[in-house]
Amino acid sequence: MKTKFQETLSRANEVIFRYPMILAMALLASVGAICIAETERSEITSYIKFTICSCLGISLMFALKMLSQRIGRELLLQVSGIIFLIGFYFILPDKKNGFTEVYAYIIAVTVLLSHLLVSFVPFLEKDRELRFWQYNKNLFINIFLTAVFTGVLTGGVELAILAIDKLFDFNFHDRLYRDTFFVLAIFGSSFIFLLFNDKGLNNLEKDGTYPVVLKFFTQFILIPLLLIYVAILYFYSAKILINWQLPRGWVSYLVLAYSVVGILALLLVHPLKEENAKSWVKIFSKVFYYTIVPLIVLLFTAIFTRILEYGYTEPRYFVLLLALWLLSIVIYFIFSKKATIKFIPISLFLFGAFALIFPYLNAFSVANRSQKTQLIKILNENQLMSANTINFNKKVTDTIRNEIADKFEFLAERKQNEFLSTLLNEKDQAELANNIAAGTFYSVRYDIQNKFSDVNVTVKNRAYEMNRLVLVPEKQVVELGNYQYLISFHRYSRDPQKLNNDEFELTDELTDNSSLKLSLNSKEEVDFGPQIIKLLNENKNKTGNIKVPEIAMESDLGKYHVKLVFSEITREKYSEQDTASIYYESVYILIRLK
Repeated sequence: MKTKFQETLSRANEVIFRYPMILAMALLASVGAICIAETERSEITSYIKFTICSCLGISLMFALKMLSQRIGRELLLQVSGIIFLIGFYFILPDKKNGFTEVYAYIIAVTVLLSHLLVSFVPFLEKDRELRFWQYNKNLFINIFLTAVFTGVLTGGVELAILAIDKLFDFNFHDRLYRDTFFVLAIFGSSFIFLLFNDKGLNNLEKDGTYPVVLKFFTQFILIPLLLIYVAILYFYSAKILINWQLPRGWVSYLVLAYSVVGILALLLVHPLKEENAKSWVKIFSKVFYYTIVPLIVLLFTAIFTRILEYGYTEPRYFVLLLALWLLSIVIYFIFSKKATIKFIPISLFLFGAFALIFPYLNAFSVANRSQKTQLIKILNENQLMSANTINFNKKVTDTIRNEIADKFEFLAERKQNEFLSTLLNEKDQAELANNIAAGTFYSVRYDIQNKFSDVNVTVKNRAYEMNRLVLVPEKQVVELGNYQYLISFHRYSRDPQKLNNDEFELTDELTDNSSLKLSLNSKEEVDFGPQIIKLLNENKNKTGNIKVPEIAMESDLGKYHVKLVFSEITREKYSEQDTASIYYESVYILIRLK
């Protein structure tokens, strides 16, 4: 027992001294996750950025460690990795509501690239194909084992804490369970994974016997499923030809799924191609890429059907890029006599890097230009431009109105203020600038929708429109009067606001409890919900945009007198049976000392 314990400690010490940077990143990611859970919302953004970069650093530092074990220069590679992570930290937004879907794509693609880097970076030299396969096979197995071990360890430790808590009446705080989970799930899993990797590259790339379980899974489960899948896709292709109709948009995802899973199956059985006894593997390897060729035609047809009609967005760009990558894979493996499986992750890495950083043709530049073009096209086709700005008084269908509003929201999220401002008058420009600065991009969409005064509602949307009431004040100017201070809250940004060392917080439960509470220092509060409900009930038999003299209400709150002024209030529901949703886009709070 003593010997086993010493062996375990010895291996743990080896892991710590062999992989210090990876473990440091895992520890920092754990600390960051704990800080996110325990920090006030107004201060959380820096921790989110820190945690994202630390998590990214785990895979990046592992990739650089594998490369250093091949070529040396470990210190230089580690410093390069740290510089990259610091730069990535400053790329991310400084405000929580700045984390739009654009940054979600940037983070997701960067994480994918870092993992792809792990898969091939030690094998850029030629003539290492079998070792490349063994290396990735062992990584795959170690990841699976790490998931199992981490799950058991985390569950066991959490249950042990619970048992001590309940049996001995320690009354542990809930955060102990949460913090333990973060440490074991992030740092613990990284440590276990490194334990399985032993001494690194030399052990991972060693020749080994082909796993029997993997052979059974691929031969009797994965490949038969692929055959069923491709049969369905071919029948669907035949249906398209017979009916002479364009393919549905989601078929592109099915084709990509079949192709990616098929390529994975080929990678899993790669060493068996050389065994004469495994003729089925050779047949599958040769036939697979030819089966994709007709599906690629279907794939590009489906993609361009959507792009030509609605323009590029980042998801459509990435689907098109994957289609081009798939086409390059098919061409390479069909026509190359010395094809290597290393081409698969390396080419995907290059395509992904292109999508992120290539000037003018990256995903975000293409999407912005395309949606600007689409917006101008819609405005011109419907003759909505007057004196170089949008004429919101002209009659439009609700479909056109919604398309315009959607594109405004899309471009606002991507900070295309200058372009959008050219389409609006000065008053609307200021409103747009305020929403973008506050990060309330959803407000941009509703503001644009509400500006159209003459909307022809289609039959499809009539029931919804009939159940939608928008109260709009006749004057949008907020008069300060004898109030000393003004603060604002937005629908999707209600972080507490500080004033004279006091903290104001707005709690919105209008839909659920008809409550909108303004609290002072979490001690005193006033509920404006009943006044809002009363105002809506006064207009309950009306629909559409209804102008009212003002939407304002006031009350004393501690040592202050406060007045709430709303830009608009909306009540809507999809059917009579549904609960009505009540919300506002922005509210200004005027404050004075009593």
